[in-house]
Amino acid sequence: MGALHDGHLSLVKEARTQNDVLVASIFINPAQFGPNEDLQTYPRKLEEDTQLLQSLGVDHLFCPTSDDMYKPNHRCFVDPTGFDDLREGRARPGHFRGVATIVAKLFNIVLPTNAYFGQKDAAQCVLIKRLVEDLDMDVNVNVMKTVRESDGLAMSSRNAYLESKEEREAATVLYKSLFAAREVYEGGLAGVLPIDTNIVKETVHNILSTEPLVKEVEYVAVDSKETMEPLKEIGLEGGIVSIAVKIGSVRLIDNIVL
Repeated sequence: MGALHDGHLSLVKEARTQNDVLVASIFINPAQFGPNEDLQTYPRKLEEDTQLLQSLGVDHLFCPTSDDMYKPNHRCFVDPTGFDDLREGRARPGHFRGVATIVAKLFNIVLPTNAYFGQKDAAQCVLIKRLVEDLDMDVNVNVMKTVRESDGLAMSSRNAYLESKEEREAATVLYKSLFAAREVYEGGLAGVLPIDTNIVKETVHNILSTEPLVKEVEYVAVDSKETMEPLKEIGLEGGIVSIAVKIGSVRLIDNIVL
């Protein structure tokens, strides 16, 4: 959606090494924003983003308007069954419908051979994989590791909303809590699997509770890597631990793959 950071640019760099022609899209998709979310204030840096993409060898940049993508008589959407029941889906009703619809439209317009997404948006990545498999789309979905700052904070355009040095430092607690969850799981790999997911969740909550600037822990979820459906236990197949936390007024999400 633009406001590019090193996480986005890492996807571009990887795609450049694997493809003859490289197309990037920038579109702030109104269909994936709720009525009280940050559609109007979401960072917009099209000129700067264009220069960055050109410098990395992008051949074509597709920047449609809302009117281009959603014409007056637009009626058809992709509604992924069950995703509104996930923790992120319950927090953002209609979000995944908007994501699935715009990704399907972009795939149909651009007709890519390969598409690249960041693991930071874990549920979105699972959704797009399901979209491609379930609707028999001829595109390879490549999910790349989350790119982090040196202190562990996942790179995100919304990090710019953090209002003070103190809030920025407090935001590192997200990764600390996820890292602790991974340690619990890896300890289980030494001989105590499966692990009750409540133990993992409690570990994450305990770390988050040490940071006084955490205003709200919206959720801590432990889900399947294939469907994002909740797990009761984590075995050798692993899972995804996802969190949504408010630091001040800023909602941040992160996850770790076990």
